[in-house]
This record gives sequence, C-alpha cells and structure tokens, in this order.
Amino acid sequence: MDLKSQLHTETLEQLGMEEPCCVEPEASVREVLQELQKRRAGSALVCREGRLVGIFTERDALRLLAQDQPNLDQPIQQVMTPNPVSLPASATVADAIRAMSQGGYRRMPVVDELGRPLGVIKVAHIVHYLVDFFPQTVYNLPPDPDAVMQEREGA
Repeated sequence: MDLKSQLHTETLEQLGMEEPCCVEPEASVREVLQELQKRRAGSALVCREGRLVGIFTERDALRLLAQDQPNLDQPIQQVMTPNPVSLPASATVADAIRAMSQGGYRRMPVVDELGRPLGVIKVAHIVHYLVDFFPQTVYNLPPDPDAVMQEREGA
C-alpha cells in the first residue's frame, strides 16, 4: 500500500495518541499549570461531566503569563479556548493532517461519539508516522536538499 492510500485508511486509533490531561472548568489556572508541569504535557482538555468543552495549551499559558498581573487563581474556563476543534478516533491520518494544517494546530483532541476525550494527537505523532513509512528517505535527507557547498570541507 502506498502512503496516500495509507493516510486515507489508517485511523488515529492505529496511529497512537498521548493520554489526555483532563481538568474541570472550575480548576484554577495555577492548578492546571501545576498538573501540566507534573505530567510534562503541552495541553489540558477542559471537561464538564466528562465531555470536552475547552482546551488550554502552552500558547494560552504564555499569552496569560505575558500579562502585567496574570491572575493564576481564576478558573481555567475564563482563559481556555472554548469548543475546540476535535476529531473522532475513527478519523484518518489524512483527516488529522488536514484539520491541523488548516487550523494551525499543533495538538488536536480525539474524542468518542459522546465528546469524551480519548487522547491528543500531536504533530510529532504524525511526523514519526511519516518517518516510519519513509525511513531511508527521511534519514538520508540533507538539511537543505538543494544546498551546494561553495568550498570543499576539511583539510
């Protein structure tokens, strides 16, 4: 099977996902930041009654911390991105690539049919998937394939 076919048939369940870091909307920003640090995670999925209602990412944290007087005791629901784009586990790798590139997302929540988080797919997961498919090509690529040395290196 060629890559194009595989991208359109292999699902996110088969690709592998990061375990989601789920928090309640009432959790404070401080608590969420501590949980992210403890888990070494780049995002927290904000869930109400087990269903995804928002996302708080590293970018959101940086934006908040760049303020003059950031309020770390406010509820995460006040600074999260509400109703984030998500994908079902049955979505294909091609679906994930399309959604992430169109939205400029580095992380995408994966949910079940009821909107409950199953995991998070990251750009790194997709890159590793592509590297696994084309190891010789990727590992043997020079940093810039069109680069030409002006002078010979070495003695």
